[in-house]
Amino acid sequence: MRLGELAPPVGAKKNNKRLGRGAGSGQGMTAGRGTKGQKSRSGGGTPPWFEGGQMPLQRRIPKRGFTNIFKKQFSVFNIADLANVPAGSQIGPVDLVAAGILRKNHQPVKLLADGEIAIAVTVRVHKASAAAVQKIEAAGGKVEFIAPREGK
Repeated sequence: MRLGELAPPVGAKKNNKRLGRGAGSGQGMTAGRGTKGQKSRSGGGTPPWFEGGQMPLQRRIPKRGFTNIFKKQFSVFNIADLANVPAGSQIGPVDLVAAGILRKNHQPVKLLADGEIAIAVTVRVHKASAAAVQKIEAAGGKVEFIAPREGK
């Protein structure tokens, strides 16, 4: 057997339908699209969400509430996340990202009170819950507040 003699098995290869190539081809004139109507036209057809003129689902379902576009978004972390931090260290947003506690440093940072802490650390954040501040100070640490970023 030679490379030039290789061929696919019989029936594996089929020729494409050659639409609109004259009356003798069997697929001429309307090219298998039928006569007239939206689907016979060039570019015709309906989008997947079209429901045949019925009132679409997204318009039938009642709408409730609203989304406040001015809502402040915070990157939050808990006191429990500070378990592996060395005692006496200062922790800010950049340090939290470096430690893998936060993903990115593009939002203001808020400290929440879930968990316990036994070491004294200084935490620099934009916001903190009252319970979180109380727990940090009870352990001998300190919470410093950073001024909010302008334009965010």
